[in-house]
Amino acid sequence: MPYKKTIVFSILLSTVLILSAFMPQQEDKKPVNLKVLPKNISEKELDDIMDGFKAALGVKCNFCHTPRKDNPKKLDFASDENPKKEIARNMIRMTNKINKKYFHEKDKEGKLINISCVSCHNGKEEPQTIKI
Repeated sequence: MPYKKTIVFSILLSTVLILSAFMPQQEDKKPVNLKVLPKNISEKELDDIMDGFKAALGVKCNFCHTPRKDNPKKLDFASDENPKKEIARNMIRMTNKINKKYFHEKDKEGKLINISCVSCHNGKEEPQTIKI
C-alpha cells in the first residue's frame, strides 16, 4: 500500500514537471522610456537602483512616478508626467559628470569612491545644508 502512494505521487510530480516544460516562460519585462540609465538594464538592476533612490531621498515610488490612468492604484513607470522624474534624471546626469571628472580613487576593497544621491540628500526629499 505505501508503494502505491509513492508511485501515484511520482507520476503526478512527473506530469507537473513535464507540463511545466511546455509552459511559456515569463521574460524579464524590458523597461521603457529610459533616458539616463542603460537601455539594456535588467529588471533586477533597475529595481536595485530605484530602491537606492528611495532610501537616499526617504521617499516611495510615487514621489517621481504618476498613477496609471487605467488603474490609479498602480504606477505608470514610463510616464514623464511628474516633473520630479526629469529632476531626478538631471541629478543623475550631474552626479555622473561630477564622479567622472573628480572621483577616480578606489577604496580599500577596490571600489571606486564617488558621490551619489545620499551624499547630499541624506534620506531627505530636499538636500539639507548645514548653517554655519
